[in-house]
Amino acid sequence: MRYSQEILEELNVLCLFNLSTTQEGIKVHSSADPAKVEAAQRLFERGLVTQADGGYLTGLGRDAAMQAQDLLTIFKTASTFSKDSAASADSNT
Repeated sequence: MRYSQEILEELNVLCLFNLSTTQEGIKVHSSADPAKVEAAQRLFERGLVTQADGGYLTGLGRDAAMQAQDLLTIFKTASTFSKDSAASADSNT
């Protein structure tokens, strides 16, 4: 199974949330990119956010946002690590 474009959009919306507080939500305005508006609506339908335009994370939404943001951090770190390892290998030859 692969990530669909819709799921990628949902993951991107989940990455907008500030996980250091539960008192801060997001608002996806109706004038935003239609894909982002639709992603917020799907997250609401899945029970991950409290409002169709974002709002706050539910308990399940917070878990999902943490996983999404952790995965993004891993990919960013792995990319940096990979470049550093390649540069180190080149300098050793």
